Amino acid sequence: QLQLVESGGGLVQPGGSLRLSCAASGFTLDYYAIGWFRQAPGKEREGVSCISRSGARTNYVVSVKGRFTISRDNAKNTVYLQMNSLKPEDTAVYYCAAASICSWWQPDFGSWGQGTQVTVSS
Repeated sequence: QLQLVESGGGLVQPGGSLRLSCAASGFTLDYYAIGWFRQAPGKEREGVSCISRSGARTNYVVSVKGRFTISRDNAKNTVYLQMNSLKPEDTAVYYCAAASICSWWQPDFGSWGQGTQVTVSS
């Protein structure tokens, strides 16, 4: 059973921080690039960040660059998204997904998780 599980979402004030986790089961995570995506109500799902198999290469959507950091700990079979300086427009369900290499084309990703809700509000 190939599975990714997101966790770490919640309610946070603007300017606050959250650390999301994406944990893999049923396969070895270091064989895959991992992307983070998000979808707000009424909006298209968008790519947020991606990290290569080794962690040497990372990508970020412009709106989060400088605020979010993606990292991976292959020994723990987990990828993280550190989210700092959060804004209300970051409110969304956040998903992680696996691909052979990082891509902004969402069909390249499989093994999508169920998502974790992030709400940024005062």
